Amino acid sequence: MRRFFTAVLLMLACIKPWAAGADAAPAGPVQKLDLNRYVGTWYEIANFPRFFLPQCVADTVSDYTANRNGTVTIDNRCRTRDGRITETRGTATLQKGSGYARMRVTFMWPFSADYVVVGLDPDYRWTVIGSVNRKSLWILSRTPRLPKAELEQALSIASAQGFPMQNLRYTAQD
Repeated sequence: MRRFFTAVLLMLACIKPWAAGADAAPAGPVQKLDLNRYVGTWYEIANFPRFFLPQCVADTVSDYTANRNGTVTIDNRCRTRDGRITETRGTATLQKGSGYARMRVTFMWPFSADYVVVGLDPDYRWTVIGSVNRKSLWILSRTPRLPKAELEQALSIASAQGFPMQNLRYTAQD
């Protein structure tokens, strides 16, 4: 019986992981990000739904504010199914040497996650942020709606970075 379990464990160890991008390198950041241009209000255009996110159905907005200590405060708000507005506040700690494009974000201590800015419009009109393991993704815009050509560019960047685009859900902005 022990040999059987050992054989099963060896077989499982040799099987390629099923998770999308599990064997790929972590998602890579944009070369440099001008934090002064990046802070401000961002409207969520699309995301990958995640269990830890509030049950937002529309009007999701994030406000990024630079702090004197080098962190960034992220204030998120959205409308839930029952019409209520819910808000959460988190802190992003920018990783040194990343040109501000990598950050560790905490919304509820002690839980945090590593995120990376994988796409950014040269004029800072839209951005693509994802987790390094590609399980989370957000497409954000300075306006509630993103022109089709710009959305396609953001989607193309996320896809080229190996994000499983079949998980994408669009956010209603009223």
